[in-house]
Amino acid sequence: MQMANNQLLDSYYDDLQALQAIDFSLVELTLYLDTHPDDLEAIKQFNSTAQKSAELTTAFENQYGPLRQFGHSYSSHPWQWSKSPWPWQV
Repeated sequence: MQMANNQLLDSYYDDLQALQAIDFSLVELTLYLDTHPDDLEAIKQFNSTAQKSAELTTAFENQYGPLRQFGHSYSSHPWQWSKSPWPWQV
């Protein structure tokens, strides 16, 4: 992870916020689609947003390290999960 003076770079927070915003949109679309399962435009928007989330997640992990646990994120050597801060700590 890139750091300046033992501080996370602003880009870390910006990238994490962008990812959180897109994932929030996915939660909202999921809730909407639970009650409107036939809304084709919402399904298209969900699929497009899910793709964008996957792209942002991959880019974030390539830049800063693993983001998701339980085998959804890969680790390089040495084991990256022991490095902090973890996304939920910032």
